[in-house]
Amino acid sequence: MYSIGELSRRTNVKVPTIRYYEQTGLMSVPERTHGNQRRYDNAGLERLTFIKHARELGFTIEAISSLIELQDNPDRSCEAATEIASAQLGDVRARIKKLRSLEKELARIARGCDGEGKSSDCYVLESLADHHHCQQAH
Repeated sequence: MYSIGELSRRTNVKVPTIRYYEQTGLMSVPERTHGNQRRYDNAGLERLTFIKHARELGFTIEAISSLIELQDNPDRSCEAATEIASAQLGDVRARIKKLRSLEKELARIARGCDGEGKSSDCYVLESLADHHHCQQAH
């Protein structure tokens, strides 16, 4: 059995986050000692590890909840899990595309100023002040 502090140390998830996961239903409310301290078993540790990894991959709380529901019902089809993962992949790809666009625009803006002049003539500052200097939407 693990205290909430020990669970936090083992998973590198902060105590308030663990409590939040309990409040949202991602984690089961653990047993408590006579002194009202939470006590987690190995299943709680495994669940928190699952949640942490899913969060690191960018899944939303709602998506993780759906994945946990599938995990808790092993006889169900994994089609929904595949759909959730595919949707997350699509979101990540869209963010990467946007970040690449931002990278190009920022590189162009940074190249526009050699840093030698005065701020009153700075291309970077002019570009930030007037969106019309931008060559692409972002």
